[in-house]
Amino acid sequence: MRDATGTGRTTGTGSTPGTGEATGAADATGAGGATGRAPRSGVTRRALLGTAGAGLVVGAGAGAAGAAALGRAPAAGPAAGPNASLGAGRVPFHGEHQAGILEPQQARVQLAAFDLAGGVGRDGLRTLLRSWSRTAALMAAGEPADAFENQVALDAGPCSLTVTFGFGATLFDKAGLADRRPAALEPLPAFPADALDPARGDGDLFVQIGADDALVAVHALRVLQRQAASTAALRWQAAGFARTPGATAHPVTGRNLMGQIDGTNNPRPGEDGFAGKVFCTGGDDRTAWLSGGSYLVFRRIRMLLDSWESLPVDRQERVIGRRKADGAPLSAPASGGETTPVDLTAQAADGTLAVPADAHVRVAAPAANGGATMLRRGFSYHDGLLADGSPDAGLLFLAFQADPGRGFTPVQRKLARGDGLSRFLRHEASGLYAVPPGAPEGGYVGQPLLE
Repeated sequence: MRDATGTGRTTGTGSTPGTGEATGAADATGAGGATGRAPRSGVTRRALLGTAGAGLVVGAGAGAAGAAALGRAPAAGPAAGPNASLGAGRVPFHGEHQAGILEPQQARVQLAAFDLAGGVGRDGLRTLLRSWSRTAALMAAGEPADAFENQVALDAGPCSLTVTFGFGATLFDKAGLADRRPAALEPLPAFPADALDPARGDGDLFVQIGADDALVAVHALRVLQRQAASTAALRWQAAGFARTPGATAHPVTGRNLMGQIDGTNNPRPGEDGFAGKVFCTGGDDRTAWLSGGSYLVFRRIRMLLDSWESLPVDRQERVIGRRKADGAPLSAPASGGETTPVDLTAQAADGTLAVPADAHVRVAAPAANGGATMLRRGFSYHDGLLADGSPDAGLLFLAFQADPGRGFTPVQRKLARGDGLSRFLRHEASGLYAVPPGAPEGGYVGQPLLE
């Protein structure tokens, strides 16, 4: 299980292209207090289904007694072993903010977007979100889903499962809520060299499912998909991964598929101004329902790994602006490390800039972008080979922010124009979603908007 500060977790692979100085995966320390949730518990109550093929089980009110009445025995605790606590990690679904934003990054992620069926409207959307929220709460506690339980994760603990829901701009017209659509949810602008596939981006409803076990994440997505069958159809799906907790001898920042330490300058809960950078304050009547929520930018960024790996290491380091071995900035002395501040004025022995003018760390730095900051929580992906034999691999970029117009958009504009790393990246899918605040016990995600 992750330690209380999150420092025992990988910080992942998120960045707007590459190492993510201004945009990489979250090292969300202090998450428990920031979310208003109870601390993670190692207790799981996943019940074994007594009848093979059972499709429906009791709802959220069922405890051990209800399980016994249905012929289900409580599951045994995780087997003893070096990573026995990994499956026991539990993140409560209910809280001030949705789970899956501030928590340390899990080892696996399933991302998906759904489009509402015709005629569903506001009432149908409300029914779906009630069902999804109830089911997500059960699965996060290590319990079977209350409908369409498929037994895929039957013998697993909750494995730090989180389920996060977001609303795309197109949802509001379909649900009769156009007057409640935030202005910040306008489509992202086109950026130079974008090669976006609309079929793999956007969507009315977005779901992020994180877990430390792949089967637990897949199980959750499959259950939610079946529950939505008559209401919303799957538009696209993507799977990603990060380093498994405990895979390193001591806590270190994670690396992306380019081999770069990724996420060094990610903002952390508890820092001055953190909440204002990540969470919305609600503002006017149009957006009051989003108070305590956030905006999520998703980008599927393919890395041109064959080209990248053909570069010598010292050239890779100049593209990024950091040493590959330890993540120290090129402006740091030999004794420096990953957390050594970047000195953008430092010069090399020959009088040139120690950190090149087009280095990723220079172009992406908040100081070079009016202080623009995002909470990155990206994952790597590897989907085999393309027709030309090159890897279909890269980054599932995920960034939470209070205002994409002041966060992602200006940073990406600058990266697209002057980042040396951009030559090794292809942005192939995109999405922008309003992420509602968390739901209280007995409530559901999106309730302030729909009621």
